[in-house]
Amino acid sequence: MKKIEWKKYVFEFLSIFIAVLSAFTLNKCNDNRAENFSEEKILKEIRNGIELDLKDFSGNKYGHTTSLKVTQMFRDLLQNKKVNQDSIALAYVLLFRDYAPIVNQSGYESLKASGLKTVKKDSLRFEIITLYDFYYKIITIIEDDVDEMKSFSNYFILMNDILKDYMVFDEKGQLVEIRQPIEISPSQKNEIFSYLWRLETNRNYKLRKYELVEEKMKLLKQHIEEELD
Repeated sequence: MKKIEWKKYVFEFLSIFIAVLSAFTLNKCNDNRAENFSEEKILKEIRNGIELDLKDFSGNKYGHTTSLKVTQMFRDLLQNKKVNQDSIALAYVLLFRDYAPIVNQSGYESLKASGLKTVKKDSLRFEIITLYDFYYKIITIIEDDVDEMKSFSNYFILMNDILKDYMVFDEKGQLVEIRQPIEISPSQKNEIFSYLWRLETNRNYKLRKYELVEEKMKLLKQHIEEELD
């Protein structure tokens, strides 16, 4: 019987074990690098989406603010005060204009597809979910879904029926003037004033919600940038 060379087998076993362990460790490191790259990529996509959303929201806020100025202009018009009517057609459009938000969801959709826990930091992950599933929905619901907040569908026909006899159009059919004095009944005047009041109230409410959500957007963007540094 041959003498078993234990030292040789122990050495070979240790060599195989070390090789397997090294391969496993390398694979684990590669997986970690891939996960970190995936997290970084998704966070950058979310940050870039927030930047686009901030620009869109800023445009909508500007629109609502401009429409509020037009609301006061029509109050003056109804009271037969002197009003600059050089842009009356645009003003009449802006009075009833609705502003639809466009939310960039691609980064959040990528996160959900790869698994929410791709973002390792619990507080950051919660902040992302809250922005997209709660705060963004506040804006989209009040702008798109709540009927009583719609400007054009609720008030254009009603006001137009009262004011149409005072409208002056050029040869191309373009509105160029709302003739003064506007001599309508006190009841009709109060009716229009009530519509203007509601338009103004709705827009001020929307502007407050935009400002609230913008604060959350900017804070999340800051936290993402801190995580990426």
